[in-house]
Amino acid sequence: MSQSRQGTGRKSRVFITGSSDGLGQAAAKTLLGQGHEVVVHVRSQARMPAVKELLDQGAIATTGDLSDLAQIRDLARQVNAIGRMDAVVHNAGVASGSQLLVVNTVAPYLLTALIQRPQRLIYLSSSMHKGGRTELAGMDWSGRTSTGSYSDSKLFVTALAAAVARLWPDVYSNSVDPGWVPTQMGGPGAPDDLHLGQVTQAWLAVSDEPEALTSGGHWHHQRRLQPHAAVNDIQFQDKLLAALARSTGTKLA
Repeated sequence: MSQSRQGTGRKSRVFITGSSDGLGQAAAKTLLGQGHEVVVHVRSQARMPAVKELLDQGAIATTGDLSDLAQIRDLARQVNAIGRMDAVVHNAGVASGSQLLVVNTVAPYLLTALIQRPQRLIYLSSSMHKGGRTELAGMDWSGRTSTGSYSDSKLFVTALAAAVARLWPDVYSNSVDPGWVPTQMGGPGAPDDLHLGQVTQAWLAVSDEPEALTSGGHWHHQRRLQPHAAVNDIQFQDKLLAALARSTGTKLA
């Protein structure tokens, strides 16, 4: 493994999807406060005011609607034009709608395939991934029709994180269950702590503590948990990657 910028006395460059609010914005604030270089992401130019505070602190902004494959590809181009990231946090997500699979699963897959390979990859999962189904037949990855549940999408992205850890041994790839936190998606009545909800992904993105320099883990509040059995099933991982490659026309290297 190559040393991270932090490990050599320099700061890390971290890209975070879905940075306009909630956990993504909270993680960006934490990392900027630690002196790291942060690349934030908003859905459109109209959402740029939501990250003004982050930009004032030195963050760099990118735009792209993660429900649109052409815009996902353009977002990857924007990120690559900035330079190699030390870490990418796949934070953005939606809770429902026909675009559920595109935003929660296809976008992280396509960005992983297209962004210059970083040293660390973090994928936002959920405890609800354990209720996901392993049946891939009939899933509409294009978003034209509504297929798959939120739990399905989080099972898929958690398996993607594990597959990347297996296939790219030079990268630390992990998934994070942030808890049920009071974000726009989680709702104001969510019982978990928003600050704690972003600590693990920020830690995995930049820390040189031995526990953070590991791969293939599923984390909750800086502790490894056992995920759904399918997550580490190589046959399921390969079927998922094949389905995503077919739907996007882009293979994971």
